[in-house]
Amino acid sequence: MIFLQLLVLLAAIIIGARLGGIGLGVMGGIGLAILTFVFGLSPTTPPIDVMLMIVAVIAAASCMQAAGGMDLMIRYAERLLRKNPSKITILSPIVTYLFTFVAGTGHVAYSILPVIAEVARETKIRPERPLSIAVIASQQAITASPISAATVALLGLLSGFDITLLDILKISIPATFIGVLTGAFYAMKTGREMVDDPEYQRRLASGEIEAIPVNLSDVGNIRKARISIGIFLLATVFIVLFGSFDNLRPVFSTQEGSHTLEMPAIIEIIMLSAAAFILLFTRTDGIKAAQNSIFSAGMQAVIAIFGIAWMGDTFIQGNLPELRNGVEGIIQKMPWLFGLALFIMSVMLYSQAATVRALMPLGIAFGISPWLLIAMFPAVNGYFFIPNYPTIVAAINFDRTGTTRIGKYLLNHSFMMPGLIATSVSIVVGMLLIYL
Repeated sequence: MIFLQLLVLLAAIIIGARLGGIGLGVMGGIGLAILTFVFGLSPTTPPIDVMLMIVAVIAAASCMQAAGGMDLMIRYAERLLRKNPSKITILSPIVTYLFTFVAGTGHVAYSILPVIAEVARETKIRPERPLSIAVIASQQAITASPISAATVALLGLLSGFDITLLDILKISIPATFIGVLTGAFYAMKTGREMVDDPEYQRRLASGEIEAIPVNLSDVGNIRKARISIGIFLLATVFIVLFGSFDNLRPVFSTQEGSHTLEMPAIIEIIMLSAAAFILLFTRTDGIKAAQNSIFSAGMQAVIAIFGIAWMGDTFIQGNLPELRNGVEGIIQKMPWLFGLALFIMSVMLYSQAATVRALMPLGIAFGISPWLLIAMFPAVNGYFFIPNYPTIVAAINFDRTGTTRIGKYLLNHSFMMPGLIATSVSIVVGMLLIYL
């Protein structure tokens, strides 16, 4: 029966991923219904705290975007890239990494990708080089951002091990950043020079490549944009401080004894307050905040976690004794296999947060060290493997020279090697750091 249940779980994931958008989450509902009403598994508790934390972060980030904060950051990034065009393959991934680190979502890369493509083309640098690693960097930074859905989910799962947010960040930030830089150095030598590329020559000869200027969104009120960025960054700093030092958190006395305010509540309070302060101080319309790209992408992540994580938890808890007897010994002897499982699951789920919430509880149940789970955290960045994720498709479309492409055999695409290098180096560096 466990294999039939696993088949239902995988089918829900695969079909949901093909549906796109909220399809992944709602297909989790169908899978959960089959596990409950057909196989008789008792549903576990939905991951409410994780979902509410993500909603609070989305609210603050969306308000910052509505106030013009994101557009202002893009303007600064454009100036940096245009002033240093010869270094674009190194600077582009750093820019997208920082954008994602601050905003907590990789979708912010959409706005800077056309700038990267055009600056590279104007400088006669093969656009594939900076674009490929820039997209990978926007994914890797998810597992380094203190406010991303994936990091919040991992923190919630590891809270019982006396693991703080700083413990996660001091491993994940240097590991992923070194991984991204390693991928960037590889990307600098990718393919032929642009002027020698046959596809570029064909498009040039046929007149398909025109000098089309990149039009970025108008910032509008720069003062309001700066205020929104300042409030959002200050809120992020407070979250890191509260998550790193337990003695800063309030302690409450009840009939059952005293207890310290948990991090989920702190993140929710701080980020909701930050969203409110941004709206108040910048006089931004709250409806506008609910209509932008960050809000849309974030809510899709929430629904994905709701359905998929709930279904995964129910399957794991309902079959935990059998799973332990079957693979626990193998995983404990070769824990790197669990990292491979994280990578494969992320390829299917297209979401780091959903992968963490679906599979990390199994690693905890198998007794894998929480530090090792943190080191393997970047393995959830595997959704570059199949080149149909929105940021990958966008990068291909923005490169009008045709150098950024999907190969004849689907998997030999522009993002494969930078992604594999960045992910594997991040995990190796993470393991070195936990032993140090």
